[in-house]
Amino acid sequence: MPEFEVKRRDFLKNTATLAGLAAGSSLISVLPAGAQSAAKVKMQLGWLASNGILGEVVAAKKGFYTEEGVDLEITPGGPNVDGVGGVAAGHQTLGQTSSSPSVMLARSAGIPIKAFAAGYQKHPFTYYSLTGDPIRTPKDMIGKTIATQPTAMILLRALLAKNNISEDQVNAVNMGSDMNQLLTGQAQAVTGWLTNTNALKILGDDRVDMMLWDTGIQLYANVYFATDETLNETPEVLSGFLRGSARGWGYARQNPEEAVSLLVETYPNLDKASELEAVGSVLDFSFDETTYQNGWATMNRENWAAQIDTYASLDQFKGTVPTVDDVMTTAILDATTGIRKEVAG
Repeated sequence: MPEFEVKRRDFLKNTATLAGLAAGSSLISVLPAGAQSAAKVKMQLGWLASNGILGEVVAAKKGFYTEEGVDLEITPGGPNVDGVGGVAAGHQTLGQTSSSPSVMLARSAGIPIKAFAAGYQKHPFTYYSLTGDPIRTPKDMIGKTIATQPTAMILLRALLAKNNISEDQVNAVNMGSDMNQLLTGQAQAVTGWLTNTNALKILGDDRVDMMLWDTGIQLYANVYFATDETLNETPEVLSGFLRGSARGWGYARQNPEEAVSLLVETYPNLDKASELEAVGSVLDFSFDETTYQNGWATMNRENWAAQIDTYASLDQFKGTVPTVDDVMTTAILDATTGIRKEVAG
């Protein structure tokens, strides 16, 4: 299960080291391979490789990155990988994190990264209950036991605060990666991503969904980020990457079964049948009315401002409360508007 925020303790511990690296050497890991060759771009994932990079895999396989002057290398993350720190230290050109708060918390801790695109317009994080005791609205949580991942406890707190529910009115407990606490009656709701169809099968037809987004906590997912220096010094490389990615996601939208085949071919540990079930949901989160108007991977300042306000109200920033300009930029989106709108039309 992807983590929803980078650990602030690790941020604070590493800030001085990262600041020293920034002062002493370039943070840019774009490696020109020659005057006529593609720029080497390293992309760090925040978690294990999954259908969240479906478009990137397609773009690589179809040669779209090469046509855009980019040679992409994807590095999977995991529970012991500090993806944000790796990008900040210059080991990777850019990163993709599962949830937008990671960027805000990093910035507050003094790490010079900034979001430049958002792969999912709505975060797939969802509260699952059963029809025998359904939770369809936040008010239905009152008096119930809600099991969620430790890193997602802040999301539950934000949900309760947004809906004027006191934290002592809900019994919040930790859960792991499975749904057993719901099935055994230990909890009336558990959490996970709607795109993880394989894990959700166990809940069957009695499943009731309440998306975090619909409760008023509207986060972005699969957020692309880079350091300030990379954004300032080599924006054309990031633009080439985003154009290639847009083409890959657009191709996946038109050819979902082929896209899944390419994904599983690249990452054989993934189950093809499960990915075919999930691909419709993945594409729905990637393309919606917002992308139809503004293009694939769009994001807006108002949404980021609301996220910052929510986390500030819950005292989640241990450093300076970041501004919208601290945590995001539309420069790369503006430079790639044409192709992003074309694939989302």
